[in-house]
Amino acid sequence: MEQTLLERRYSLKDIDEVLQDFWNIAGNYSTIAFSGDMGAGKTTFISRLCELLAVEDTVSSPTFSLINEYHFSKGGNSAVIYHMDWYRLKSEEEAVSAGIEDCLLQATRKKDYCFIEWPEKAMNLLTTPYLWVSIENLSETERRMTLRSR
Repeated sequence: MEQTLLERRYSLKDIDEVLQDFWNIAGNYSTIAFSGDMGAGKTTFISRLCELLAVEDTVSSPTFSLINEYHFSKGGNSAVIYHMDWYRLKSEEEAVSAGIEDCLLQATRKKDYCFIEWPEKAMNLLTTPYLWVSIENLSETERRMTLRSR
């Protein structure tokens, strides 16, 4: 069953105000799927979220590598974020061959996180429950984010 948990409008200049509200909800999910058109700001939002979480590694788009791994401290313990970009995937079989399914399962078992851009490319691999984040362009500078539990 799908449930809307948060809906917010924001611009880049006030994105930091949205991040904490977002993480208060999203931090409870291992799998967080970010959906939106090209240029909607998925990677930007994830980068700023990683700053908020004090990620120790350089955050960049995993468009060509498919998966980037970042480390941070969660409640005094070491935690991992797997930042995935599925845009270039041609099939779910390709995703499985690339190790994405294993990565998702490992993150869920260890209570780590998977941030996934372009989740539509391999929907059946998403582990439940997961958080679906839709980011919409409202204008050049304004976005609308909707968080839904699935």
